[in-house]
Amino acid sequence: MIVLKACVAFCVVLVYVCVLFSGHQFSLLLKNPDQPQNAKSLKVAIVGAPNAGKSTLTNQLLGRKLFAVSEKVHTTRSRAIGVLTEDDTQIILLDTPGLTTPIKAKRHHLEESLLVDPFESIKEADLVVVLVDMSDKWTRNKLDYEVLKCLALNPDIPAILVLNKVDLLKNKTLLLDITAQLTEGVVNGKKIRIRGAEKPLEKLAAKRHSRHAEEPQSESMKDGLSQEGQDKDRLKALKSHRGWPLFKDVFMLSSIDREDVETLTKYLFDGAKPGQWQYHSEVLTDQGPEEMCINTIREKLLQHLPKEVPYGMTQQIEIWKESEDGVLDISIKLYVKKDTHMKMVIGPGGHLITRITQEAESDLMKMFLREVRLKISAKLKK
Repeated sequence: MIVLKACVAFCVVLVYVCVLFSGHQFSLLLKNPDQPQNAKSLKVAIVGAPNAGKSTLTNQLLGRKLFAVSEKVHTTRSRAIGVLTEDDTQIILLDTPGLTTPIKAKRHHLEESLLVDPFESIKEADLVVVLVDMSDKWTRNKLDYEVLKCLALNPDIPAILVLNKVDLLKNKTLLLDITAQLTEGVVNGKKIRIRGAEKPLEKLAAKRHSRHAEEPQSESMKDGLSQEGQDKDRLKALKSHRGWPLFKDVFMLSSIDREDVETLTKYLFDGAKPGQWQYHSEVLTDQGPEEMCINTIREKLLQHLPKEVPYGMTQQIEIWKESEDGVLDISIKLYVKKDTHMKMVIGPGGHLITRITQEAESDLMKMFLREVRLKISAKLKK
């Protein structure tokens, strides 16, 4: 009897959540995929330094905004999945947090997931997309060490380099030189002839696996960095490297340019291999509605509040219900660490928190495809 009651309670909750998440996205996650006869799939891990534009690119590939974005770092706090399905092919996009270090994670009050998720995503990927922000003159000439470490620990997984935000680069002639530095002068096993191209560093350049080995490389990394328990000095040596000589292809794009994104999308679909789908064809993401709501509000806090202020805030869902008029009522409580921060988030005359609420409410209605009534209040955390 107890088991039966528990099952009934679970079904009631499940139906309730499914109704709230506009349509039947949540219920579809529990269904077996509607496999076509000649199914193809590709699992793509999108990695890069914080604020490289990973979530923006993922949204553009999906053709719909499902992931929070902002100009501040660490908007994405844990791995999320986007699913793109056309005809007999399914592309699974693993949108990962920006690669960071324990010291930086502590500074921004970040979860452990930001240290673990990108490395775990690469292990299960069929293709790695390394995104580099061309608008950042301080970081664009060298791959982030954490990105290099991800690649070096998984050299058998094909990777492509995507130079993002090229529309913001004033001097376009720099693109070729930057490409040479980030690839160490080698793309798809071939040396690229570009002025200023660096020679591949022998200790880093591993031998490509057979389908890419068009030109002999130096000693194999497969028996080196990719094996557990290897000498830590090999990883430390990566810090002196600027790029990665094993990229299969290089793309230069603006993630907000539809034509550029379609070129990359076609490349991903062309690269899909025969394999079973993981999700139903109508699934867009594995995020739950509550998670999407929290992430959307975090995005607005990051956009409107200065410096470190939003990183110390936490959110709690107090109300999540469908009203009699069919509107989804959501009430969120923000917990703020300092009184000065409280004044910032409220704003003069309450204008800022009102603006944040209105913008988040508008985004949630587009995500859930239904009317949403959002209320956000703030409280000092004791």
